Amino acid sequence: MDSTTDGFDTGRFEASRNRLASLAYRLLGSAADAEDAVQDAFLHWQAADRQRIKVPEAWLTKVVTNLCLDRLRSAHARRERAVGDWLPEPLLDGDPMLGPADTFEQRESVSLAVLTLMERLSPHERAVYILREAFSYGHAEIAEILDLTESASQQHLHRARSRLTAARRRGGEADPASARRIVEEFLAAASSGRTEQLVALLTDDATSISDGAGLTKKLLRYDTPQRIAAVARAGFTSTPAKRRLAGGATAIHYARVNGAPAILFVLGDDRVVGAVTFDMANGKIATVRGIAAPTRLVRLTEAWRRHEPDTPLVPQW
Repeated sequence: MDSTTDGFDTGRFEASRNRLASLAYRLLGSAADAEDAVQDAFLHWQAADRQRIKVPEAWLTKVVTNLCLDRLRSAHARRERAVGDWLPEPLLDGDPMLGPADTFEQRESVSLAVLTLMERLSPHERAVYILREAFSYGHAEIAEILDLTESASQQHLHRARSRLTAARRRGGEADPASARRIVEEFLAAASSGRTEQLVALLTDDATSISDGAGLTKKLLRYDTPQRIAAVARAGFTSTPAKRRLAGGATAIHYARVNGAPAILFVLGDDRVVGAVTFDMANGKIATVRGIAAPTRLVRLTEAWRRHEPDTPLVPQW
């Protein structure tokens, strides 16, 4: 194959890269792992007899999906992603890895809430759900991608929908302006130690989940509004020890992460050292997630450095 043809084929792959990355991210919940899967797919593409590939998009979708399923099935992944001990990697809104966002199902499939809940699904259930809900593949196409029967694909989708519906909250999509106002009120109340106002902003069954800045093996969980308020009040109080841990004084910015309202702690070099995301339900905060493990903020930092931020909510924390 001459260099002109090889260059053309590389271009065809690159034209699909963002779509493949968004598929891999939904399957794996990790931007770093998604990038690795797409790069592995590129190596498969280079090694293949591309003249015999009739529909490159379908071929690449199958390769990436199955590479991701192999990762999900691995013993290492099962240890790393034990249900209850793992959080997805957050991405700044506008990141091409978030992929299509035209429908509610597409937006929901990349939310941190659903990415977390999908850990409850088998790899095949997860793949069928994402291919169908986020990428609108028909069951015949999904069956071809996953080497299943159409009936099996339909059954996997039914089970996935049932499990996700039973587990997730129903509050609809929050109005962005209202969500921002509630988050700003939460930050103000937490920073000033107003516990009663914090409790009033939370649903009765609110939960808080934190990775402990990557310093603990288990996620930190709190399941009552009073306990969440106490933890938030302590967590949002700036101290010299916290500034040393962060690497210096940070600014606190409002942002949208995986389609949800969030606040980011950002150092002077535009490095994100902490992200707190909020799920809303019926005008209140239903879930608070704190992510500060450095390895899970690499891509978010890269996107933030290309971003034109608003004036910080807190210039120096």
